[in-house]
Amino acid sequence: MQAAAVEKLVTDQIEGVDVSVTIEGGHYHVTVVGSVFEGLNPVKKQQLIYSCLNEYILDGTIHAVVIKTFTPEQWSRQS
Repeated sequence: MQAAAVEKLVTDQIEGVDVSVTIEGGHYHVTVVGSVFEGLNPVKKQQLIYSCLNEYILDGTIHAVVIKTFTPEQWSRQS
C-alpha cells in the first residue's frame, strides 16, 4: 500500500488532521497532528489511528506500523 493511500485512510476517517506517512522496508511510519488528540491519553491516541488502519493490518496489507500523534501545540514545540 502506498503512503498516500494510508494518509487518505486516516484523513477520510478523522476530520481535521494532518497526516504524514513514510515507508521503510515494509514498515509504515505514520505521524498525525490534530486537535482531536486533545485530552486523550497515549493509548487512546494510538487506538484512534489503529481503528483507521485495522482492516489492512488484519489482512496483512500493512505489516508493521509506528504511530506518532501530536496535538497542534505539541507539534509546534516539536518543530
